[in-house]
Amino acid sequence: MPNGKVNVVSHPLINAELSKLRQSSTTPKDFRQGVDTISLLLGYEATRGLEEESFTGETPVASFTGSRIKHSVGLTPILRAGLGMTDALLKLFPSAPVYHLGLFREKVTLQPVEYYSKLPPSPTVDQVFVLDPLIATGGTAVAALAMIADWGVPVKNIKLLCVLASEQGLKLVQEEYPELEIWVAGVDKELTVQGIISPGLGDSGDRLFNTIRA
Repeated sequence: MPNGKVNVVSHPLINAELSKLRQSSTTPKDFRQGVDTISLLLGYEATRGLEEESFTGETPVASFTGSRIKHSVGLTPILRAGLGMTDALLKLFPSAPVYHLGLFREKVTLQPVEYYSKLPPSPTVDQVFVLDPLIATGGTAVAALAMIADWGVPVKNIKLLCVLASEQGLKLVQEEYPELEIWVAGVDKELTVQGIISPGLGDSGDRLFNTIRA
């Protein structure tokens, strides 16, 4: 089982939504809503440790001392399935820049292939949330993390949020990035020979965007 900085968020609402996502009868609309709900709850839990700073403001009645998030936050969804998590995190950080990373897993070797990056020349944020609904083999997540680390964001300032992961995938990510904080709604033990999480929930990108072939 995962350990260290892997946070498996067990909550009745998350458990119910994840069970709904697993069912093959769930419609694309309900699948998108479920991913959005889980992402919002994961984001809420993952942001508990964000540093705050104080400021003085005025209500209609009197002055007050308030707080705000001290550091700037960026969102990095891994295309295309990570798009399904993005709106939920934008509810928490409406002004956050969104840096898309395009990676796909080659079907024979199961190795990640980069095809797109919207990272600017140098980091403009202090904290990055990487969004990917599934960590199967872990290769895609490791590749994305390498891109962000090479960009100049320390691993301790990166958080990986995902809906479902395999034990094998989490182990690989932890071996490569032991400092990384991971937030996940559920963990399955098995991977198929095709590198698919079992029982899993299928291909999250296909189910989000209704592109499943008959």
